[in-house]
Amino acid sequence: MSKHDLKLFFEIQSLRSGRKFFGSSLADTVSSSSKRWLASTNRARNSLSFKSQIRAVQTTFRMSVPGTSAGRKENKDYLRDKKMVPDASPPNIKDIDLLYQFFYQSNKVVVLTGAGMSTECGIPDYRSPNGAYSSGFKPMTHQEFVRSAKARKRYWARSYAGWRRFTAAQPGAGHFALAALEKAGRISYMITQNVDRLHHRAGSNPLELHGTVYTVGCIECGFSFCRHSFQDLLKDLNPKWAEALDISTFNSPGSDKTFGMKMRPDGDLDIDEKYWEEDLVIPACPECDGVLKPEVVFFGDNVPKDRADRAMEAAKTCDAFLIVGSSVMTMSAFRLVRAAHEAGAATAIINIGSTRADGIVPLKISARCGEVLPRLLHTGSLSIPAS
Repeated sequence: MSKHDLKLFFEIQSLRSGRKFFGSSLADTVSSSSKRWLASTNRARNSLSFKSQIRAVQTTFRMSVPGTSAGRKENKDYLRDKKMVPDASPPNIKDIDLLYQFFYQSNKVVVLTGAGMSTECGIPDYRSPNGAYSSGFKPMTHQEFVRSAKARKRYWARSYAGWRRFTAAQPGAGHFALAALEKAGRISYMITQNVDRLHHRAGSNPLELHGTVYTVGCIECGFSFCRHSFQDLLKDLNPKWAEALDISTFNSPGSDKTFGMKMRPDGDLDIDEKYWEEDLVIPACPECDGVLKPEVVFFGDNVPKDRADRAMEAAKTCDAFLIVGSSVMTMSAFRLVRAAHEAGAATAIINIGSTRADGIVPLKISARCGEVLPRLLHTGSLSIPAS
């Protein structure tokens, strides 16, 4: 496929993605909305309600985040089959009250979120007791990806296979609670270590410290484009793979039918080497034929300086710093809470299990984010916009 053909392909897929997204969003919203008003009002009022819902759909579409998509609906049974979130007791009244005081007494709260937010939505993590590390999994490093063509093929094979499941995950109660606190003016800045854009789908727009898997970039010329277009191109170049994935139900781990797939963090699936080593074709950059990479910070790589500087400035100038669902084991995250602590800001953690910041943070709540944050939101007057 020539460079011109690749460029034309991306342009066509971009238009298709927009139509598909709008069409599916409109259909889903109208369907769910119509059920509500059919049960609650008469036929005359139904017409008015329907028109109102159409305006709401148009507003939502204009505000949608590039790189996200409604996607096709997935069977969510696999989310219940694997225990991803560690056991934890529900938060007690004292915990919620202390967290309420933390917010109420602060004027400039910065929130840092991590994988604990996503595990509650069915996306695995690395470091929790049930995470990928517990089974001996070793994530891709930046150095390995750049130096080894075989490693890149392995990564893209796994990521391509896991993409549909990854994008089927929906924001959890914790994501929506944080978005509501933002809208009420209780959070001044949000930073996330997650690459899944679940915060965006809940209505937030955090600084993505470690990037996102929703865009793909060339490591040589910097050309960047939407991950959905990259997936479509992979499908076009590998029709047998696409056919196998479409008919697979992922219910027989290790079988030939499912390529031996097993869900991993960051949207990839573990696949036996024999299924990808020879046959899978990986596209090159349409601009310079360079190496394409998801725009995430792999292990062994550094957070881009401008992004790191923005996060550090927020940490140093806030009066309260809250960690949600993160062990802050990576230095890129730990240095932020340390800087906030040294600057005199109040600090708190919501996370199951130990964290690197336990020694410097006085308030620690060991409970699920999706249980703590909604209760916090409905405590006192936090849901009322700050003056």
